[in-house]
Amino acid sequence: MKSLIKRTITLSLLSVNPLLFAQPVVLINTFSVEASKDAETLAYWESARDVLVEQPGYISTTLHRSLSADATYRYVNVANWESQKHFLDAISVMRNELPALDIEGVTADPNLYEVIRH
Repeated sequence: MKSLIKRTITLSLLSVNPLLFAQPVVLINTFSVEASKDAETLAYWESARDVLVEQPGYISTTLHRSLSADATYRYVNVANWESQKHFLDAISVMRNELPALDIEGVTADPNLYEVIRH
């Protein structure tokens, strides 16, 4: 009986506030970039970062550049968010404030991940 009550309380809390038990997510965004588009790509990334760091649920971000000139992905962005909902809300704000990434020779492939092992 006690476990049924605990389960009922937990379910009711989840229905009241889904963020209460939300799991953190990690954005991993890979960028294929022609060398001549580095400066333009970095300027866009910085503009996007400046919007996103101000949003609720933002934890951190790091941008990595490949040491290999022939790497498939010149840049990899890793960002941590408190929840998927926080991330999606932040992206909505960013899309309203910035034009879409539309630089010839640049493609991005953003995906959300959950941590499953440490």
